[in-house]
Amino acid sequence: MKEMLGEEYAAFVAGYELPPVRGLRFNPLKGPAADLPGTEDWGLRPVPWAENGYYYSEEAAPGRHPYHEAGLYYIQEPSAMISAQLLEARPGERILDLCAAPGGKSTQIAGAMAGSGILVTNEIHPARAKILSENIERMGIANALVTNESPERLAERFPFWFDRIMVDAPCSGEGMFRKNPEAIWQWSPENVTLCAQRQAQILDDAVKMLRPGGVMVYSTCTFAREEDEESVSAFLERHPDFVREKEERIWPHKAEGEGHFAARLRRAGDAPAPENPRVRGCDASLLKDFVQFAEDTLTPESPLYDRARKLKGAGKGTPAEGFLLFGENLYEVPEDMPDLRGLKVLRPGLCLGSFKKNRFEPAHALALSLRPEQVRRHLKLSLEDAQRYLEGLTLPAEGEKGWTLVCVGEYSLGWGKNAGGMLKNHYPRGLRK
Repeated sequence: MKEMLGEEYAAFVAGYELPPVRGLRFNPLKGPAADLPGTEDWGLRPVPWAENGYYYSEEAAPGRHPYHEAGLYYIQEPSAMISAQLLEARPGERILDLCAAPGGKSTQIAGAMAGSGILVTNEIHPARAKILSENIERMGIANALVTNESPERLAERFPFWFDRIMVDAPCSGEGMFRKNPEAIWQWSPENVTLCAQRQAQILDDAVKMLRPGGVMVYSTCTFAREEDEESVSAFLERHPDFVREKEERIWPHKAEGEGHFAARLRRAGDAPAPENPRVRGCDASLLKDFVQFAEDTLTPESPLYDRARKLKGAGKGTPAEGFLLFGENLYEVPEDMPDLRGLKVLRPGLCLGSFKKNRFEPAHALALSLRPEQVRRHLKLSLEDAQRYLEGLTLPAEGEKGWTLVCVGEYSLGWGKNAGGMLKNHYPRGLRK
C-alpha cells in the first residue's frame, strides 16, 4: 500500500482509526421513500455515487425498524453501491449476478430493472444462498431466480445468454479491515495470490455467458492491484474482444466509504442472446384454489388478479403460462423464463403460496410484493402496532373476514387473517422479533 499510495499512505492508515461509515439504499420497487415518518432523526445524506443510496447516523437503528422488514431499504456499505451503478441495468434485460450473496448488488440491480426482465442471482455456498433468497423475498422482487450453482455449471447452461453480468468476486477483503477486524487476521500475501487466481477462473466462466455487445462489471472490496487492475488487464489479454469502458476506485481516506474497486467491460459486437428452451407452465386445472384466493383477496389493481382469472375453468392439461409448481408451492415466474431442470434452484420466481388440504395459503413473499390498493382487505398500522405485529401478537381488526394485507403505513409487512374482529397473525415465526 505504501508503494501504491506514496505520500497519501499516512492519510490512508490514519483513516483506520476512524469509525466505519454506515449506509442504506432505498428500494424503488416499494415506491418513493422521501420523508418517511419516523426517519427524521436518522441523519440521512445522499451517497454521491449511488442513486437511492444514503448515509445514516451512528445513532439510527434502521435494521431494527419495521421499515426494514417491509423491504423499504437494504443496509449496505456505501462503497459497495458503485458496482451495480456501473452495470447500468435496464428493464427487460437478462442479467446475472454470479456471486450474489448476501444480495446487496442483486437488490440494487432489481430496483433498476423495475420488475421487467429476468435476474438470475447465484451463490455457490448453500448457507449464503439461503440468505440471498431471504433478501430477495424481503425486497419484494418478483422477477428474480435464486440458484445455488458453480459458475462452470451455469456457463454450460447459458452460453451467450445474458445482456449484463455482475461479478463481485471473492477477494482478500482489505476494504473490510475497519468494519470487520477479523478480516485482518485472515489476510496474507499468499491469499491475495490465491484470490487473483480464483477471480481469473470466475471471469473466464462468466464471459461464456455474455452475449456480443453485453456488459460485465467486475468488482472487489480489496485494494490489491493484483486482484483489481492487474486482474482486469490479464482478463483483457485473454479476451481481446473486450474493452475496459470505465474503472472506479473508492479510497477510504478520500471518500466516505470502506473502499471498493469496479471495472465495466464491454464485449465487441452486437448480437441478441440465443433462446433457451422455456419452462412449461403447470397444469392450470390444479390451480382452482389459487384462482379462488385471487378473486377473493386481490383487486384489479394487481396484475396477478387478471392473470389468475384467465385460468378460471381451465381444463385438465391446459398449461398455466407463467406459473410453476414446485411440490406444493406455486410460483409466478418471469416471462420467457428458461427451463431450469438439473440446476439447484432455491427460488424460481415469486412464491405465491402453497396448497394445503384443498385450500391455498398465500406466501409471505407475495405479501411483500403487493401494495395496499392491490388487496381487498388491508390494515395500515402505526409504527408501534407494526412492531407488535412483527412480534407475532394478535391485533384488533374491523371489516370482513379473510386474508388481510398488514402494512406499516403504505408498505406491506405480511399477512393476517381477519376473524371476528381479531387479526390472526401470519407473520412467519422464524422472522418474528
